[in-house]
Order: sequence, then structure tokens, then C-alpha cells
Amino acid sequence: MSNLVEKWKAFCEWQRRPSRIPQMVEDHHRCCTCGQEFQGSYCPCCGQSARIGRYSFKNALLLFLDVWGMGNRGMFRTLRDLILRPGYLIRDYISGMQMAYFPPFKLLFLLTALLLIVDSGVNLKGKNYLANYHEKTVTIDNAHTEKSKKKETTRMEQWDKAADFFIVKVRGFREDKPAFFWLSLLFIFSLPLYLFFRKSPDIPDLRYSELLIALVYTWGMQEIYEIVLTFFGVYEDNVSEVAYLLSIIPMKQLSGFKWWRTSLYVILSYMAALAILFATLLAGIEILIILEAL
Repeated sequence: MSNLVEKWKAFCEWQRRPSRIPQMVEDHHRCCTCGQEFQGSYCPCCGQSARIGRYSFKNALLLFLDVWGMGNRGMFRTLRDLILRPGYLIRDYISGMQMAYFPPFKLLFLLTALLLIVDSGVNLKGKNYLANYHEKTVTIDNAHTEKSKKKETTRMEQWDKAADFFIVKVRGFREDKPAFFWLSLLFIFSLPLYLFFRKSPDIPDLRYSELLIALVYTWGMQEIYEIVLTFFGVYEDNVSEVAYLLSIIPMKQLSGFKWWRTSLYVILSYMAALAILFATLLAGIEILIILEAL
């Protein structure tokens, strides 16, 4: 039992410790591109890696991975830390260690693209979740079309028609441009969240721009879990909803608040964001009804 306690303490200490970047090698090289002689890992003239020499399958694989942003150590370090120490990763990044980690927005778009591939049927069950989601959207769209053919006689029916219209548009936006859809939700969620976490024990002067970066990395962490669950065929409709609560972990590690206070602030922020979305929906429905009446 004491051995497990010691291992847990060592793990917690590793979580809080900033990532260690490999030191520059002392070997001397001649750049294959520009002929510059240098000492280190990269050519100071053109930036080519010292590892790249004569063409080989290994170099071809590294170049292929670089095209997708996965051929550098920063990508794998970022994925590891998002799983094991997400809040401390965010703290390291906003404090200046930006070359050590993969850029947050680029990471989010890559993970979203990978999630779409897994959702489209590249998983152990071979199930196309996107097709099922598209069928639900088409069903709602058809129902909206049928209602549009009828003559509206009451205000309740007008509200029902306008609500269906907005639901179809939102679902279409989520299906066609998922990354932009979730970024929009993150922006709305960030507004109440910043009010709670702008002054915290570990970061008493948190900037709004830094909070946005934290949320982008947090959503990337959630997408990693969703990709894994979907790939192994254990995805359910409520996985995304449960994943929202995972944001408590990085916010706790980032802010230094107690677990209960962090959980309370995150839940209140979600409730406030839902209230903003609901108020926006009501305003949009009213505007649509007025425009149709003109």
C-alpha cells in the first residue's frame, strides 16, 4: 500500500513539473540543403533537421507525418500531457513554453478531422455514426417542410415552426463545419467561465485570451477520449455530454482552486452558457416570426 502511495506522489510531482525538452546535441553537421556547417539539431541557415540525410523510407514517413503536423515531438508530447496533465500543460503553454507543445487551434482541427474519420465508419464496429446523425437531421428537416406547407393559425404553431427551422440550421452547421461549431460554443462558454477563474490562487491575473487557449486545449482533450471510445465501439449519444464534465480536471490543475469550487464554477458556467444560448434562440424565433408576418 505504501508503495502505491509513493508512486502516486511521484506521479503528482511529475504532473506539476514542466516538460523537459531534450538539450541540443553537440555533434557537428553539414546541412544537405545549403551546405552550412553547424552544431546542434537544426541548421541555423535554412532550418533543416540534422536527422535528414539521404532519402530513405524513414525520412519519407517523417515528411508524410510533418504534412499532417504529427512528425514532431511536440505533437506526441501534447497528446500525452493532455491525457495525464492537461491543466499543467495549459499553464506551461500560456507561461511561454509554446515551442514545446503543438499549437492548440491546429491541434483542435486535426483532432476534429480524425474524429470525423472515426465517426464515418473507421472503427472496430464499422458503424457510421455520421450517417445516423444525418438521418436524424433529414427527418427533422422533412418535418419542418411539412409544417411549412400548412397554414399557421396560432402563435404556438408559429413558434414550433420557427424552432424547427433553427434546429435544422444548427444541426446543419454542426454537421458541415464541426470545428467552427464547437469553437462558437467555446466562445460562449468562455464568457461566464472567465468571470469565475480570472482570479485564482495559482494564476491571479488570468487573461481572457489565455482562458480561450485553455478551453481549446480542453476541448482537444475531450476529443481524444471521444475518438478512443468511438474507435472501440463504445460510443453513445451521451458521451459528449459526459465529456463536458472532464473540463473540471484541467481547470482544477490550472487554477489551483479546490475540487468542489472548481466543479461548482464549471457547472455554473455551463448553466449560464445554456441560458445565453436559450435567450439567443428565443430572440431569433421572435425575429423570424416578425419577418414572416411582414
